[in-house]
Amino acid sequence: MEINLVSSVLFVADMAVSRRFYEEVLGQQVLMDHGPNVGYKGGFALWQKDHAGQMVFGGAAPEAVPAKKLAAELYFETAALDDVLGKLQANRVEFLHALVEQPWGQRVTRFYDPDGHIIEIGEPMNCVIERMHKEGLSAEEITKRTFMPLEIVNQILAG
Repeated sequence: MEINLVSSVLFVADMAVSRRFYEEVLGQQVLMDHGPNVGYKGGFALWQKDHAGQMVFGGAAPEAVPAKKLAAELYFETAALDDVLGKLQANRVEFLHALVEQPWGQRVTRFYDPDGHIIEIGEPMNCVIERMHKEGLSAEEITKRTFMPLEIVNQILAG
């Protein structure tokens, strides 16, 4: 038996506010728009909270959920991380933390969406590898730093 993940769903208080955030600030493309349910090309969806309450809970959605949800996050990648960071700051996004470098060399930032869901944006690992190479690290040093196999590091550097 095969089970495939199709989508992750976030319940949102105000669909218009959330759509503006995901589409205008994060540049996500709508795949399906069913009004109170909107699916995005990246494989996640937004559901209007009161609609979700009817569909999922058979009534109102429970209110006992903390304002800041610490149980999950949506993860995005972009090669234009610095540009996106500027756009997030211009839109006065509430950051969980500023831009940091992970132990494997990847730069990431985390912040909250309008409903308090955690969002992470990081640079793709091929960008990390290329950045480290431009900084003068050898393929072997990059492998050690990023924990990526040498053959993958060499493929990225050759490509």
